[in-house]
Amino acid sequence: MSLARHMVSENGEKPIRGLRDNGRRMGMLALLMAGVGGWNAQPAPAQQIEIDSTGVRRVTIDPSAADAMCSVGEEPTFSVGDDEDHDELWFSRVLGVARLSDGSVAVADDQSREVRIFDASGSHVRSMGREGEGPGEFDNIWFMWRLPGDTLWVGDFRPWRYHLYTSTGEHVRTVTMDPLYANRSRGGGVLANGVSLNVRYEPARRRDFKTPDSWHVEAHGPDGKLLGTLMTLPGRTFGRVGGDASNFYDSPLFDASSSIDVAGRTVAVANGRDPEVKVLDDELRLRLVVRWDDPGREVTAAHVRSAREARRRRAGEAGEERRLGISDLDSDLPAADFFPSVSSVKAGVDGTVWVWRYPRPGVPGRSRVMAFGSDGDLECFLTTNKDDYRILEFGADYVLGVHTTELGVQHVAMYDLVRPAAPPK
Repeated sequence: MSLARHMVSENGEKPIRGLRDNGRRMGMLALLMAGVGGWNAQPAPAQQIEIDSTGVRRVTIDPSAADAMCSVGEEPTFSVGDDEDHDELWFSRVLGVARLSDGSVAVADDQSREVRIFDASGSHVRSMGREGEGPGEFDNIWFMWRLPGDTLWVGDFRPWRYHLYTSTGEHVRTVTMDPLYANRSRGGGVLANGVSLNVRYEPARRRDFKTPDSWHVEAHGPDGKLLGTLMTLPGRTFGRVGGDASNFYDSPLFDASSSIDVAGRTVAVANGRDPEVKVLDDELRLRLVVRWDDPGREVTAAHVRSAREARRRRAGEAGEERRLGISDLDSDLPAADFFPSVSSVKAGVDGTVWVWRYPRPGVPGRSRVMAFGSDGDLECFLTTNKDDYRILEFGADYVLGVHTTELGVQHVAMYDLVRPAAPPK
């Protein structure tokens, strides 16, 4: 797949020439860069929809004017992982889940270095992979994506690569990044056309609490060869804490970081700092920008005191107060001037985009999770009473994720996703 014949990254890197694909031609990256830039622009004061000269749909909304709610069903429709008597029904750490076309569920487990398939009733069907360095064997399993035909792309490092399996357990091939990734990708994923977006991490040269690390989002073809740098996003900032003699580095209180997620034909990107999410299609063309009003983001002295007290309390409960007392509890740890707007984004398999707004201390209110449709409309706020449940996959009518008990035991569960009823015509 051709990303473009001439490709330029957002930070002005040298163009990459002669990129080729296996079929369809993609649009020029220059059009994308025109839309991806300008992260620090302020949101428009009124709700509006605009189609710009490049065909990008730009939507600005006021979340306080919306009241539609989505909810998660009370009882799981699928559950597995709480049976200590059978090894295949017990997980160490779940690093990926995927619902297959027949209703079965694939689960990638860390310690066992396996992908396990369970039928819709929760019965174990088969496992694939094991620890090792051979074909289809894992060093450090990390992430998993389902592509059409139920092909599973399972991340593994070091080096960063993908092992491809069929749902019946056959290892198809291994795709290694070219040039090589020594460590895992920091985000992204695999599109339905086999193009993967991988985030190469570059630490900032200056650890001054001001200069962010860099996330270079790179596109790779189905064979793993680099197509080019799509964009560069800001990571977290770091600085030395605990005095000049300390070798401990930490981020400021309320620091922001970028988030990028891929599913099907959708790429969702947020830089964390701004109330904005950008959506790209499977040809890596920017097609949608959604912004929302997010007032009252100033960090006050009261916020900082409250955050420090909470960290001391958690440290004391964990028995780590001495260690934290010379590091992130030290008075030289600064705080950001403004709260981030976005904690993370997730692309749904049905083309929706889910945004976790940053939780502001002492600010109650509606769910901080917002769902946007493919046209940028705010479809609903997500409400759930499952505090120990982390959603890893959004479908049109289900959510699939992981419950973690107080003892750290994990099990996988799927629930109905109840969307608001459509208004009468």
